[in-house]
Amino acid sequence: MIRALALWAALAFSGGAAAGATAVECRDLTFEDTGYTVCVVEARAADLRLFLYDESGRVYGQFGEVDTALGRQGQRLAFAMNGGMYHSNRAPVGYYVENGVELMHVIPNAGPGNFGLLPNGIFCIRPGRADVIETLAFLDQPRDCSFATQSGPMLVIDGALHPRFLPDSTSRHIRNGVGTTADGGHAVFAISDSAVTFHEFGRLFRDGLGLPNALYLDGSVSRLYAPSIGRADAGFALGPILGVVTPQ
Repeated sequence: MIRALALWAALAFSGGAAAGATAVECRDLTFEDTGYTVCVVEARAADLRLFLYDESGRVYGQFGEVDTALGRQGQRLAFAMNGGMYHSNRAPVGYYVENGVELMHVIPNAGPGNFGLLPNGIFCIRPGRADVIETLAFLDQPRDCSFATQSGPMLVIDGALHPRFLPDSTSRHIRNGVGTTADGGHAVFAISDSAVTFHEFGRLFRDGLGLPNALYLDGSVSRLYAPSIGRADAGFALGPILGVVTPQ
């Protein structure tokens, strides 16, 4: 199964995921007897963005609200996933950049909850590439991100699992996250079908998908919008939303 998953990833990263009119492809996969949905976005071609507030300053909250707003511009939402941790008012917990405007600064300190389980990281989208970068490394060498969201913990750091992850952990949740290829050419999003530990989820990105860096986006609230496979998860209002935009 690991060989099959790695082979699929290699084919997708070679450009197959961007064939045709879209630069995102989603598939259901099994890794270590656990089901996941994995979506590969070709960052070199895709219009990958973050969405939080609409033009009136109201929180989008739902995938459908983003899609409706895009529809008024002759566009549509081809893929989306909740994009990082947020406060009760849906404001981002950490660093957040939308359309080149910084709405929240970097939080480098340890703290309570998963976000503060250092090392955490930043998902940075720039023209032609996307990267998961550990927070302190980002501060040492800042990038000019068009869009960025900070979350935590990191799942994979330069090919190694987060040092605090325990193989025998009993903490299990539906989880979602994102990893990137070393060249920044592809962003790979994943959501588990069932409750998994951090160690299991990190192994998906490291061992199953062969990605050098991956970031946890959230758990329990994890949701996916992927109309190409008939999926549009519903629930209470979200904070930041990551999405791929295409023409209608």
